[in-house]
Amino acid sequence: MNAPRVVVFGGGHGAAAALRAARDYAGEVTGIITVADDGGSSGRLRNALDVVAVGDLRRCLIALAAPGGPWDELFEHRFSAGTLEGHAIGNLVLAGLIELHGDLVAALDAAAAMLGCVGRILPSTSEPVVLQAKTDDGEVTGQSAINRRSDIHAVELLPSAPCVPDEVLQAIEEADQIVLGPGSLFTSVLASLIPPRIVSAVQVSSARKIYVANLREQVPETLGRSLANHLEALSAHGVKPDVVVFDPSLGLTRGEIAIEVVEATLSFDARPMHDPVRLAAVMSTLA
Repeated sequence: MNAPRVVVFGGGHGAAAALRAARDYAGEVTGIITVADDGGSSGRLRNALDVVAVGDLRRCLIALAAPGGPWDELFEHRFSAGTLEGHAIGNLVLAGLIELHGDLVAALDAAAAMLGCVGRILPSTSEPVVLQAKTDDGEVTGQSAINRRSDIHAVELLPSAPCVPDEVLQAIEEADQIVLGPGSLFTSVLASLIPPRIVSAVQVSSARKIYVANLREQVPETLGRSLANHLEALSAHGVKPDVVVFDPSLGLTRGEIAIEVVEATLSFDARPMHDPVRLAAVMSTLA
């Protein structure tokens, strides 16, 4: 059997862990990453240059970079003083490549070549977007603000039907396995999935769809939500996984679930974060 073509959705540390896992068993790896972040270095660059949020893209590129390469440590370095304080060098490089190439996908491919990446990182949208949530108090706008809420009912993007690169749709169409998460349910996983063209492509895909649950409740975003509640939120946004990968050891409750659940130890022994090696051992059996 040929090694599977794996597509990972999400953003930040969670998607990076899944990408590191996938590179161990996949024939092809593609990360489709949210660009809705509006905080920190990414937010400042968005405001200054009118570019998409690049921070999650940078982190996921590093996850696929050649080990020990000359660029990965530099990409992650942050300035500690002056007008550049807080900016990661990789964010500035990506912003420069976007301006140089005039095309977001071409800029990411150029960065991947610099880093010696074993797969491809693509943006879920090719234009800047704003995440908006429906909460008990009405609409809350901006990923950073939404991340501080525990009463999220649904999320959407502004504009509601943003441009999605053709390369993203092709990767979904050709995938053998689609991995959703781990990561912040509303502000990373769903933020990367909810462009209408992506939802439609995932719905018709014949790939096996795997939801990798967080290790525990994320305070406050998913406070009080069980794994079953996570799946309900995904379904309400048009995304229905085939199987859930779940580590119950750190307190996330299960609830009543109708689809296949694979329980396994997924975290590092010494810290509550997904271990890519353990995650790969499970995900490789589900391709």
